Amino acid sequence: MRPEDQRSAAGQYTVVARTLVFLTRGSKVLLLKGAPTKRLWAGKYNGIGGHLEPGESPYTSALRELREETGLTAETLELRGVVHVTLPEPPGVVFFVFVGEAAAGDIVASEEGVPEWVEREAMAGLSLVEDLPALLPRVLTPGSMTFGHYRVGDAGFEIQFDTGARDATL
Repeated sequence: MRPEDQRSAAGQYTVVARTLVFLTRGSKVLLLKGAPTKRLWAGKYNGIGGHLEPGESPYTSALRELREETGLTAETLELRGVVHVTLPEPPGVVFFVFVGEAAAGDIVASEEGVPEWVEREAMAGLSLVEDLPALLPRVLTPGSMTFGHYRVGDAGFEIQFDTGARDATL
C-alpha cells in the first residue's frame, strides 16, 4: 500500500485507534480506577489501555499499556472485540478489546490510576465507565468476537452490538 493512496477523502469519517485490556485471575478481573486528575473517567473503573503509538499493532499497544499502567504482563492475550465509537464531531474512536490471564506479579499504580482486582459479582456495585456493564459480559465469556458500535450525541449514549453477540451477564 502506498501512503498517498490511504489518505482520507474530504468529508470521510476518521477514527483514533485505542486498545482496552481486561486481565483475569480466577474469578477476578483487573480494572483501573481512574486517577482523580484524569480528564475522562476520573474515579471510574475501566479496563487498561490507551492510544496506539506510531508503528504499533493493537496487540503490541495492549501489551505496552498493560505494562505501563499496572506493571504486569499477560500470560495470554486474545482479541475479543472491536468497537467503533461515533462522536458528534470527527474523529471517532475504534478500540480493540483484549482479554487475557495475568502473569504472576504485583500490580503497581500509575498516573492513569490505581489497578484493582475485582470479583466479577462485585462489579455491579462499582462506578464503572458507562459501557462496561454491556461490554464486559460479551468479552469475558469465551466464544466468538464481539463487534460493537457506540454513538455519543445530543440524545445521549447508545450502545449496539452486532447480531449474534453474547448476552451473558456479569
